[in-house]
Amino acid sequence: MTQLIEDVDVVVIGGGVVGCAMFRRFTLMGSKVLLLEKGGDILSGASKANSAILHTGFDAPTGSLELQCMQAGYQEYMDIHHRMNLPLLKTTAIVVAWTEEQLAALPGIVKQAHDNGVLDVTQIDAEDVYNREPNLAKGALGGVYVPGEYVIDPWSSPLAYVTQAVQHGGKYRFNCGVTKATRYEEGWELETTQGAVRTRLVINCAGNHGDLIDGLWRQPDYEIRPRKGQFLVYDKAAAAQINAIILPVPTPTTKGVLLCRTIFGNMILGPTAEEQQDREHAEVNEEVLKSLIEKGSLMLPSLTHFSVTATYAGLRPATEKKEYRIYDYPNDQWISVGGIRSTGLTAALGIAAYVEELYQRNFSKLFELSPPTTLSWPHMPMLSEYEQRDYSCKGNGGVICHCELVTRRELEAVFDSAVPPECIGGLRRRTRVMMGRCNGFFCSNHVAEIVGTRLDNTLVVGKVE
Repeated sequence: MTQLIEDVDVVVIGGGVVGCAMFRRFTLMGSKVLLLEKGGDILSGASKANSAILHTGFDAPTGSLELQCMQAGYQEYMDIHHRMNLPLLKTTAIVVAWTEEQLAALPGIVKQAHDNGVLDVTQIDAEDVYNREPNLAKGALGGVYVPGEYVIDPWSSPLAYVTQAVQHGGKYRFNCGVTKATRYEEGWELETTQGAVRTRLVINCAGNHGDLIDGLWRQPDYEIRPRKGQFLVYDKAAAAQINAIILPVPTPTTKGVLLCRTIFGNMILGPTAEEQQDREHAEVNEEVLKSLIEKGSLMLPSLTHFSVTATYAGLRPATEKKEYRIYDYPNDQWISVGGIRSTGLTAALGIAAYVEELYQRNFSKLFELSPPTTLSWPHMPMLSEYEQRDYSCKGNGGVICHCELVTRRELEAVFDSAVPPECIGGLRRRTRVMMGRCNGFFCSNHVAEIVGTRLDNTLVVGKVE
């Protein structure tokens, strides 16, 4: 008999951004929640590679669940980010038309935005485009200005959600994959790589493996078809070449390639959109990246003067339909949250709120809730290039990583946090250490000295997770 390691009200499967938000929401509701993540840290799968944009939903399908969740998530993030010390870079965005056909599509984009309740979206002429973005290539014919599109920290935000859940009694297990699901009278017994877990309710947020997890007990209602997106990261000096997020006019198959500053002071170019069968590996392709550089340089010629310091690729959990696939099964005490693609970072808090509605409607008799009388709010380390960082404060122990200006105090502090890193990827994402242009070449020895034996794997120079 498999050893029982936990008995809880709710198990959330998957520690991506949606799973992290779900973990927070159900813990703050007052239920006993366990987050299971098969990787070595949160954001080990699709969520670790995205464009980090906080979307208004201006171009989402009107009346869709995706739009509802995006706008609810956007508003909740705006309401709570200051309380958690999470950064917000108010970049705005411009959808740029380069052809007559694209120019003709702009009024429809504005109308859709207004239909979606994003009323400050306006069409602007070419002169206004260049007043806002003087470094763009010649030939832009006009654009759509979206004031409310912003950039956020894609890693600290989900970590803040998990941290707040842990502060209120939530539990998590990394390196804990679910291998079997067995129904019993009161709920589910899940066999995992660490032992058995019993729960009254399962919420499947497993991303690229969501249909496979549903497949442990039923024929899934959707099929994951992984879509790879490759990105280029330009040196920090390149970020000064643009002010807003530069978006293309979308096509029926893709939103296209964008240019965007990051919260960390870089500029990113991407993503591509490539369907593949492999759910685990997102390899970068040299020829595709060369093509991406060419596309970026056509939009922003000055890019040729700046170095690409990193490349990365991620897999989005697309399905056979272009919509969120959220299903509840009241008789089976199971909720499946699938098909959450590139808008998941924005929508995560809204998705969690929507799933709470499903719970209140169909599952509220499964267990009693004991919500906290007061809430604790975690104060996250500030990693934004545009805010005050620890390296400028006294007593920081000195800068260890000079590319990203990470201090000794920051490195030591993460191991005393509520959700300390358990792998190198987790350490990198929490601090930015070894994620600069030298990729750890100059600082890894000092980092290894500070980390000691507190991680279960060895520091590898040149390895980006």
